[in-house]
Amino acid sequence: MTEQPTSHERSRPGTGRPDIPADTRGALLRSPEAAAAQPLPKQTTGQGGAAAGLEAAPCSVTGSESPETVGGAGRAAHDAGTAGTEAGTGAMASSSGTGTGTSGSTGPNPTGPPATPGPEHSQPDQPSSTEPDAHRPRPAPDSIPAQPGAETARPGTENHTTEHHATENHASANGPADGVDPDTSALTGKERRSGQGNPAGTPLPMRRDGDRLRFVGAATRRIARGIDLDEIVMGLCRATVPTFSDTILVYLRDPLPVGDERPTGPLVLRLRRTDRLPQDRDTENGFLATSAVPPQPPELSPVSAELCEVRPGGALAEVLRGVRPVFADAPAARAALPELLGEACDLEVPDGQRAILAPLRGRRRVIGAALFLRRPERIPFETDDLLVAAQLATHSALGIDKAVLYGREAYIADELQRTMLPETLPRPTGVRLASRYLPAAETARVGGDWYDAIPLPGSRVALVVGDVMGHSMTSAAIMGQLRTTAQTLAGLDLPPQEVLHHLDEQAQRLGTDRMATCLYAVYDPVSHRITIANAGHPPPVLLHLGGRAEVLKVPSGAPIGVGGVDFEAVELDAPAGATLFLYTDGLVESRLRDVWTGIEQLREKLAATAQLTGPDHPPPLEALCDEVLDMLGPGDRDDDIALLAARFDGIAPSDVAYWYLDPEDAAPGRARRLARRALSRWGLEDLTDSVELLVSEVVTNAVRYASKPITLRLLRTDVLRCEVGDDVPQLPRLRQARATDEGGRGLYLVNRLARRWGATRLSTGKVVWFELNRT
Repeated sequence: MTEQPTSHERSRPGTGRPDIPADTRGALLRSPEAAAAQPLPKQTTGQGGAAAGLEAAPCSVTGSESPETVGGAGRAAHDAGTAGTEAGTGAMASSSGTGTGTSGSTGPNPTGPPATPGPEHSQPDQPSSTEPDAHRPRPAPDSIPAQPGAETARPGTENHTTEHHATENHASANGPADGVDPDTSALTGKERRSGQGNPAGTPLPMRRDGDRLRFVGAATRRIARGIDLDEIVMGLCRATVPTFSDTILVYLRDPLPVGDERPTGPLVLRLRRTDRLPQDRDTENGFLATSAVPPQPPELSPVSAELCEVRPGGALAEVLRGVRPVFADAPAARAALPELLGEACDLEVPDGQRAILAPLRGRRRVIGAALFLRRPERIPFETDDLLVAAQLATHSALGIDKAVLYGREAYIADELQRTMLPETLPRPTGVRLASRYLPAAETARVGGDWYDAIPLPGSRVALVVGDVMGHSMTSAAIMGQLRTTAQTLAGLDLPPQEVLHHLDEQAQRLGTDRMATCLYAVYDPVSHRITIANAGHPPPVLLHLGGRAEVLKVPSGAPIGVGGVDFEAVELDAPAGATLFLYTDGLVESRLRDVWTGIEQLREKLAATAQLTGPDHPPPLEALCDEVLDMLGPGDRDDDIALLAARFDGIAPSDVAYWYLDPEDAAPGRARRLARRALSRWGLEDLTDSVELLVSEVVTNAVRYASKPITLRLLRTDVLRCEVGDDVPQLPRLRQARATDEGGRGLYLVNRLARRWGATRLSTGKVVWFELNRT
């Protein structure tokens, strides 16, 4: 039978494959030009079995051909029609299988029996099949491995119009490449782009193209999951080895530029990570039997220079400037690899296309390079693998750029949060402190929670904890301003309710929506009392020495920033050995529990922990803070957490000496006598001379300006502290007295002999104090 080819498809001699069914999707693999050249007309089925208005294509049958051969041709035409090929090998026949093969005539058969309706995509000028019930074949898979001996047709078969492989149709649609016949490349096992032979059992090119797309999709998803530099580089290595390569070396610029920063100095590449194929992996099919594992080739030993300085104008600089990946056997890459790996490198790149050098270019500049290597026993890279390497390099470089920017932002956030919070807590007399801070999440490193401990005159200490609405950079900035304001107000020794009132005014000046909660407490170790004022904050919890924990009843008040509200302070007992816990709502409130349920759980946790150490020994303060944070569950981290714990030791009354002195000329002499008696009672006679001298100087200065009685107090703790108070708000300043001056040397002596000294302004005047070591 002679086939009539169309204008865009030539005849295909010698490619008959009767043992492989036709791909019913062959029409989808044709070229779009062929589909547009012959549109499908509207079809109606006539009484005679042929489509109305259509003519059958001429068909001749020689006398030597048998009916079986003609029937086979009819079946092939029928199968081609059911596959829906546009402008295929002639016109399509109807699915009834009736035709002109049995009579040998070249025209339609108007007298034939009625035919069943034809297929949906039947086309004109298609010879009909001689078999009324032709079998419809199953569609072939996207790719069929090359079969040994498939390049020859079945012996004894002379029919040249049998079914074709789906890959053959695909190759014919794309046309020949590199001198390879598209009609025979799929059957001869040759690669249609390079013309090289494929090893037995390997997928055909279309199957490998699909694998590449799936691999690129999976690899880019794995790379995109990384959020920092190490995760992205490790994702690139794990995604490529062993699927794409056997060994990978990733070089990155050292140091990496951040954002729009212009790098200074020479371009230096540092080996960031290397990964290689394990011994038990197969180089072709994924896994290999243990007995068949080849020995590790020495030429893939990952030994290379850790640092590489790129010479301007050198071969490596040219490859990096070109951006596109290149094979290692290319002239430019062949000269660049020794510069990248080092002259004394033991790594030998395999011959052939088994190495790809891919530059890593970020948003603005090249930031590194990746080297993909395959073992000599593995099939070499193909031209399409350069596109795969380019995709991997692009996604990795952009991810590294974003990771560096994220790292810089995280560093700025950490530094901002660290400077907003106390670097170290003070060590005031009569109280021990511990603190904790936890951000809301790993990706939200800043927040509006803060805590502070501020030493006050008279050995007192102010304890502050607050929470600005939100956990962002803006919240952290507002928190920093409120914390600074609170420190300034605490230095004025204002009552707690007055401090909150001024904080409320400051929040209103910052903006109408700047709201925060705050709790301000002042502890006096001498009187063992604590004064607390609250502005909408969760109440503190006091853990007594015997293990009883109670929630202190403190008026809640309105949050800071509301304006027009009054704050109330309460004074409570602070017994020695008790522990006060100040915290933010992130510790006790979450999506799984309300704030009062969390407060009750906190109270029970503190009581249970205190029972472990007994009624006479309070639990260690640092360990107690850790136990409190352990009560948080997986769903309890909705907000950042600030925790401040204060253990009240107090100062015993026997370690305190307190006097009132009238502002008169005899006051300094009386102060020296009182101080001498107190030191003798405490067994500190060695400090008598220094204390008498310094007390005399400070009291003399107070007598000159004071109009009300002067206070003198000595405190014996780990140091000896002396405090002199008067009603004059002006603070004394240290100055250098001239040789002719009669005064001005008192503070100079205090500065030379005292361990520490200072002056603090009070609401009723000032206090000048100094400390001396007891030994």
